[in-house]
Amino acid sequence: MRQASDPDFAPPVEEGAIYTFQDEKGETISLEFLGLILHNNRRYGFFFPAGVEGEPLGSGEVLILEVTELDDEGQPESFELLVDEAIAAEVYDKFRKATSGMYDFS
Repeated sequence: MRQASDPDFAPPVEEGAIYTFQDEKGETISLEFLGLILHNNRRYGFFFPAGVEGEPLGSGEVLILEVTELDDEGQPESFELLVDEAIAAEVYDKFRKATSGMYDFS
């Protein structure tokens, strides 16, 4: 498993973990979980669109989803797309710094 040194970063428990989400229109998308950032008492998940068998899909853009609900064990249960551009820029910068040795952002 990959490691990061930032205490506000939680890496994926399993590398290549794919989650399927359904939007408000009922459409589904498969996303690879890249990690979670804690920022201002909120949790933000970072995901990458995945195609068949986890192959990368799309433009290479990372999606940031805010955790909106936790389960009984304190694990993320529900997410919403982060639409606030200022917060998205802050948490993305924090994510890039925390994962600089894990992912290539060039």
